[in-house]
Amino acid sequence: MTATSELIPAHPRPANAFPVDGRRLLIYVVYDPRGDVEDYVLHALTGLRRHMTRILVVVNGALTARGRERLSAVSDEVVERENRGYDIWGYKHGLDHVGGGIADYDEVVIANDTWYGPVRSFSEVFERMDERPVHFWGLTDHARVEPHPFTHTGYLPYHLQSYWIAVRRDMLLSPEWAAYWHDLPELTTYSDAVVKHEGVFTEHFTQHGFLGDVSFPLLLDTPENYPVMYARQLLEAGCPTLKRRAFFQWPPYLDQAGVVSRWTLDAAAEYGYPIDLIYADMARNVAPRVMNAGAALMSVLPEDDVSYDPAAPLRTLVIAHIFYPEMTEEMLDRADYLPGEYDLLITTPDENGAAEIRRRVADRSRRGDVEVRLLESNNGRDQGAFLVGCRDVILDGGYELLVKIHSKKTPQDGPAVGAHFKEQQFGNLLNSAGYAANVVALFQNEPGLGLAYPPTVHLGHPTIGHGWWENKPPFADWCRDLGIRVPLDEGSPLAPFGSMYFARPDALRLLVEHAWTYEDFGGADAYQDGGLAHVLERMPSYAAGERGYHTRTIAGSEYLSMSYTALSYNLDQLSMTMPGTTMDKIQLLRRLGEWDYGTARDLGRMFVALHLPQLRDRAKGLYHRTQRARGLFWRLRHPSSWRRG
Repeated sequence: MTATSELIPAHPRPANAFPVDGRRLLIYVVYDPRGDVEDYVLHALTGLRRHMTRILVVVNGALTARGRERLSAVSDEVVERENRGYDIWGYKHGLDHVGGGIADYDEVVIANDTWYGPVRSFSEVFERMDERPVHFWGLTDHARVEPHPFTHTGYLPYHLQSYWIAVRRDMLLSPEWAAYWHDLPELTTYSDAVVKHEGVFTEHFTQHGFLGDVSFPLLLDTPENYPVMYARQLLEAGCPTLKRRAFFQWPPYLDQAGVVSRWTLDAAAEYGYPIDLIYADMARNVAPRVMNAGAALMSVLPEDDVSYDPAAPLRTLVIAHIFYPEMTEEMLDRADYLPGEYDLLITTPDENGAAEIRRRVADRSRRGDVEVRLLESNNGRDQGAFLVGCRDVILDGGYELLVKIHSKKTPQDGPAVGAHFKEQQFGNLLNSAGYAANVVALFQNEPGLGLAYPPTVHLGHPTIGHGWWENKPPFADWCRDLGIRVPLDEGSPLAPFGSMYFARPDALRLLVEHAWTYEDFGGADAYQDGGLAHVLERMPSYAAGERGYHTRTIAGSEYLSMSYTALSYNLDQLSMTMPGTTMDKIQLLRRLGEWDYGTARDLGRMFVALHLPQLRDRAKGLYHRTQRARGLFWRLRHPSSWRRG
């Protein structure tokens, strides 16, 4: 049985091709948590404009004035509604809004904003599908799955994916169509959207005799039944849309399926799609470490210059915080690897140190302006120096690129650990003239690139899985204060651990515009996890993402050869005692939850979580009810504690 055979009803009704000069309505549902509307949405609607008689945009949630203006420029009407019922109830709202006017159209396309495009030609798709006598059609389909992955009983029917369904006039005007939408149940979860609509729509109308079709059916020579798993092959087949989920699907899931989303990005770029639109959308709406893994945004750079354009130099400022004056020459030797001229701003908290640094700088040839700035405080160390002491030049200096470095010794660690961390930072930022030129070239070639820095240090440091430490709660608080709504990563943040990086000043604007003071950072005793300096060390990629800038991690091949082999061996050791794929192991560990050192209490809790989850859920419910009862009892005994309005 082919995939499309499931779209042929036992007793099909007569169906018609799309008429020449027919009229087509697009009902396009948008959800944007900020109300601004991403550029990829405007690109998609612009690409569809020539194929539509009318475009109605339904917005789940509120728009900003700018968002409404942008959508109005690429559509005929924009309607805002309460954000409930997911895109499905957005479709319903659009259909209700059109009402009896639906009879004016020969076909209605209901689509949402969960795809990028057009990557390939929409014209070819419409020309091909217009000729087919059908009642409804979709771009892509999903195979039958048994048991149902959401209900774990029965089956998930074969279905057209609901992000794009086109419906012809006979079906639009049928009583079955009106009844379906009238009786559509409330959808409160993503599972509801699949179980109550997407998974049943195709089978429901096929059973009523309506004939369906799919433009790009499942690739039958592959075992995957989910189009995200073969996004690149769909593009090669001519599909004009690329599902966004291909780039924010859980990376272990993609790993298990052997999907390399970077190859999909490369394919989209080869077909002419502006992938900077994908990067900007992901930077704002996907956790940075997920984006870094999903889009493979790590650049392994050669030591020879292969990409820098000397005809398009970037005005560059090196900001070097030097607490240890004896490291001055070493740091400036690294900075001199940068191509062309650069200005240098050195900060230091000690007057004697400043004098020594000035003497050392005076003995060197200069490639731009140099300033040694004496700070009034060392609170926050390099973070305070950067955000307080250099705020003026970052915001108003007219620079296109910043290079933030500092005199790193890490004396709190052992000599070998400290030496490795120092080399891991400088060696993956400024390792040679050719390497540094290639880093700058990344910013020349990608206008949306906001930051570049070494990958998370792990040799000698237990950062893997624990990179947040005690910093995540205050980090989330500061994100709210600064207006950063980028999703936070789970295990560890994507962050410049070591606090050295290349950055566009505009990418850091949300972070630098805040009027930080040295007092905010506290003294030396505040320089610890949970303190402001450690919180802000983890902030740059999230602040950049809010403004639509993405991050790349960068490394030299020599370092990566050591780093990867260590990581690979460590993962092998961690995986030895657990069954299944890497994804299976991760899911098993997550079900077991956090543990300390295998106490009897830990083991009992893990056994229940793994083998008796229903008992765990009942125990949680009992615990919460007990806590509420205790709280009520306490308030009854202490009436004076009640708040009075």
